[in-house]
Amino acid sequence: MLPEDLVELANTIMQKKAESQYIEVKSAHEGCPKKLYDTLSSFSNQDRGGILIFGLDERQNFEPVGVYDLQDLQKKVTEQCKQMEPPVRATFTFAEINGYDICSAEIPGLDLSERPCYYQGIGRVKGSYIRVGDADLHMTDYELYSFEAFRKHQHDDERPVERATASALDTASLEKYVLERKVDRPQFSLLSSDMIYEMLNIFRNGVPTLAALMNFGIYPQGYFPQLGITAIVVPGIEIGETDRYDARFLDNKRIEGNIASMVTEGLAFCQRNMKTKTVIDTKTGKRTDQTEYPVKAIREAILNAVIHRDYSIYTEGTPIQLNIFSNRIEVHSPGTLYGRMTVEQLGISKPDLRNPALAVMAESLTKAENRYSGIPTMRREMAAWGLPAPVFENRRNEFVVTFFNTPQTPNEPIDIPSAVEAENPLLEFCKIPRTRAEIAAFLGLKTTFYAMTKYILPLLDAGLLKMTLPDKPRSRNQKYYSDSI
Repeated sequence: MLPEDLVELANTIMQKKAESQYIEVKSAHEGCPKKLYDTLSSFSNQDRGGILIFGLDERQNFEPVGVYDLQDLQKKVTEQCKQMEPPVRATFTFAEINGYDICSAEIPGLDLSERPCYYQGIGRVKGSYIRVGDADLHMTDYELYSFEAFRKHQHDDERPVERATASALDTASLEKYVLERKVDRPQFSLLSSDMIYEMLNIFRNGVPTLAALMNFGIYPQGYFPQLGITAIVVPGIEIGETDRYDARFLDNKRIEGNIASMVTEGLAFCQRNMKTKTVIDTKTGKRTDQTEYPVKAIREAILNAVIHRDYSIYTEGTPIQLNIFSNRIEVHSPGTLYGRMTVEQLGISKPDLRNPALAVMAESLTKAENRYSGIPTMRREMAAWGLPAPVFENRRNEFVVTFFNTPQTPNEPIDIPSAVEAENPLLEFCKIPRTRAEIAAFLGLKTTFYAMTKYILPLLDAGLLKMTLPDKPRSRNQKYYSDSI
């Protein structure tokens, strides 16, 4: 960060009078804050890291109060950084604002394989934090486990279900699936039946796997009661609202069975609770019925939820939630995005698979393509209906897809990170290399810092923008261009 960038950022904080997901303010006019480990941990444990700002006082409306000693502050913050595991490497910048010295410490995000970053003094379990809004919260057991599972390539869908036996599986569906694999791979058919079942992740030492139970099980919820879908229709825009008869739900269903049947029944639930309108083609006069939401988009969202949800012991007590409101449909899937995938990369980058065995089986049984086409299909179908792009949220311990039924107005501002198609106006603008100031002006933004964090960085992460000086990312001469030039 350059000094002028720090001044701009400080002015933005003073104007908005708020911290954020990536900004933490500390006064430091009377000395170095003694306990920074919670923020050092939480910033290190998120992809884009974060920035500590010293010299503004939250208790005084974020006005500048200065730093007691810039050199000593840098030394003592560095000492606290060394007490983290792995050690944090902060980058410091000094500037002056309204006659006061201020300082920033940029904390880089760790690679996923190195997380969690934690304070050595209290250990990994108690010393690991995650950033939620402007707060630093202790990591849950599930969040700690998710890092460990990714690092060790553990796949919970392959774990054996000790209580289950082969009789819990639908023999006809299973034999058909195995036969298809034999036809596709002639050499595979030469193996013994026991080896085939092991290699297809159907059994582990003769015990059915979770993947097999969820795909071929006669009644999987007999072993895992919550591995289903709870579906509700709410007479308003928030849960808790009631209709004129004081009913909280207009429809309410618990959907169970194997993955294929849950997808079919979940989609049927949505279809019977959707409105249908008649559309007349102005050129041909042909009348067609159009559902409130595109059925293909909803199906993809439900498929993604049942295939890519977290199936670990930490979430097996949480069902998928399918909530229909008067203005939207929400699909809640237990577990956050897996691996290195970010919301901005959805539909662009090839993701790591959380449940590879289960996904391969479901591909055959549900005709799911499993070729990373689900997100683009949702976006494409919503656009064809004249509706806003689906909203993807990686919330704490769950992933949520939201479809809105109100047509997007022509004057509605474009959310650049989610508009990742070729017609993205910012990518078109950057066919000629542009500076941060030029991009901010193009987007109608007052600060280059907001343009950088909200628009430029997500597109850089997604590989849609590149830097003219990649070895000097903070250079004042840096420009950004789209890959299509």
